[in-house]
Amino acid sequence: MRLSLQVQYAICGCFDLAYNGRGEPIQIRVIGERQGIPPRYLEQIFQRLRRARLVESKRGPGGGYTLARPSTEITLREIVEAVETPARRPRARGAREPLSAYRPTFLWPKLTERMAQVLEATTLESVCREAAAAAVRRADPQHMYFI
Repeated sequence: MRLSLQVQYAICGCFDLAYNGRGEPIQIRVIGERQGIPPRYLEQIFQRLRRARLVESKRGPGGGYTLARPSTEITLREIVEAVETPARRPRARGAREPLSAYRPTFLWPKLTERMAQVLEATTLESVCREAAAAAVRRADPQHMYFI
């Protein structure tokens, strides 16, 4: 199973905030550079995350994005559902569609639920712990000077 590019970018962006943010705002440009994501596209994704109240934005000097809640409280399911519409149940098939009788349509809701359970059980904090165990490099703290 493969997640859409938008979902992958949303997870990478939120991971970057959790792993490198240290509670300080990070600019989209910086996240995009570290994660290899076009900043304009990432900004659109972060607007959805903001509307879902997963991230907060701060304007002005020293501005950027932070997580709206601790990383222990944000699940990958929330991120996926903020970016994509939640999975919907397949609609009922009419009598004019005889092939549906030969398809395992009962399987899709079960698979969707299992995937949702895995995403619900995975927090950003657990992803950060796995990243640290896998020796994923952390960004150096950036010092910003304003004159």
